[in-house]
Amino acid sequence: MDLYIVLGVERGAPAGEIKRAYRRLARRLHPDINPGDREAEARFRQVLDAYETLMDPDRRRRYDAGQLGPGADEDAGTFGFTGFDFSNRVYAERTTTFGELFEEVFSRRTGRDPADGGNHGADIHAKTSLTFEEAWHGVQRAVTVTRQDTCRVCAGSGFQRVAETRCVGCEGTGAVRSVRGHMVFAKNCPTCGGSGRLKQEVCGPCRGQGVEPRSETLTVRIPPGVAAGARVRIGGKGHAGVRGGRPGDLFIDVDVLDHPVYRREGDELHMTVPIAVHEAGLGAKIDLETPDGPVRLRVPPGTQSGQRFRLRDRGAVSRTGQRGDLVVDVRLRLPKVLGERSKELLREFGRINGESVREQ
Repeated sequence: MDLYIVLGVERGAPAGEIKRAYRRLARRLHPDINPGDREAEARFRQVLDAYETLMDPDRRRRYDAGQLGPGADEDAGTFGFTGFDFSNRVYAERTTTFGELFEEVFSRRTGRDPADGGNHGADIHAKTSLTFEEAWHGVQRAVTVTRQDTCRVCAGSGFQRVAETRCVGCEGTGAVRSVRGHMVFAKNCPTCGGSGRLKQEVCGPCRGQGVEPRSETLTVRIPPGVAAGARVRIGGKGHAGVRGGRPGDLFIDVDVLDHPVYRREGDELHMTVPIAVHEAGLGAKIDLETPDGPVRLRVPPGTQSGQRFRLRDRGAVSRTGQRGDLVVDVRLRLPKVLGERSKELLREFGRINGESVREQ
């Protein structure tokens, strides 16, 4: 098993490329993402072993030279006991508890990756207002957001390549020590990876975070049938993750303006239609304009003011793809001016139909 093939990198790949390849594969193969999948679990173990070997400069050198088998389990990245020092001059960082000495060992046993400093990017929330027609038919809307994007100088790594210098963290020795009483523990320097030399420094423009502020105008597609208060998600367009972390999402909160004729209630579309006296008494066929085009409503004879009619599948499209109904409320409306002939006809109508409409 070639560790470079396991991670999908070239044999001379730098540490940053190895780390990115590991993160990409870990997000896909981690047991928490694939519960019960033994093949994915075994593949994740191979990826983790390859990463731990190739990220340690000494182990990688020995592996490249054929002196170390693939996946060897060594704790070169953790503190190891190196002896005692009873002198008054101890050039090492002092610790207060034994737990701090073995913190990285414990983190490995619990499955945490101490080298993975990436943090998930924050989500961004924006608002947009639509007319009733835009919300009904869908629309493309330009949205300008200012977000933390991947640093263009360091490509998100947080570091820049510089001329090789001595590591100040370990003073060029390649190892850092920690002292508990007179016991001395040592491990590879995390700053230089144990080489004692540095070929990179913290990126100045992003201060090592790997992200920088940037404004961007996005063309957002608002789907048809969106309702007021709905939220549209655009994946990966939030703030960039820190040092390779997954980016957040962009959420667009939608507000729909009122319409003078139509009123939406859930997936139903409501409208009120005035009808004349003769249409209510004799019946009629009325052409209605709807957001989807004209429809014909049949008003039966003897229709009362306030009566409700339902037209199937003429309402809004739901999230499941089904359509609601168009609900039409009819209201009786008299002419503004009645001529003498019209008044006489109404009087005759009253004499013929003399019963009181207010009696129960």
